[in-house]
Amino acid sequence: MSAKHKNHRSPVTSSDWSIEQLPGLTQEEQSQLRNCGIDTTKALVKQGETPQAKLALANKLQIHIQYVNKWMALADLARIPSVGTQYCGLLLHAGIGSVAQLAQTPTHRLHKQILRLQVATMQRRDLCPAIELVERWSQEARVVGSGE
Repeated sequence: MSAKHKNHRSPVTSSDWSIEQLPGLTQEEQSQLRNCGIDTTKALVKQGETPQAKLALANKLQIHIQYVNKWMALADLARIPSVGTQYCGLLLHAGIGSVAQLAQTPTHRLHKQILRLQVATMQRRDLCPAIELVERWSQEARVVGSGE
């Protein structure tokens, strides 16, 4: 614990990923984003800080706003180090759309939602992340979210 007092900055920092690593994007969509100067998840989140900015990006890419909203949610969730691009899609499908929402959702309830999703879609309980990992996501979301 003493190390925490010496270091005023949190060891948990927002992660940044290459846009190619974000799940659900086609190569064409990745290329369109790169053409708009968006190479990373951090750049994508920054481009969509307001509803007007999201709409402007959707218009620039000539796509429906729902796709931009989905990409923004995935990029936002991927900022959490233990979530990254591996679990951001799972969280979105489980009904979590932002770091702030993840930070506020009780761990046991989120774990149940993910378990239900895994059983409904894959018929496999064993694919559900451990409750300890879900707790870590929540803890890191609180830290990353407070640094905004």
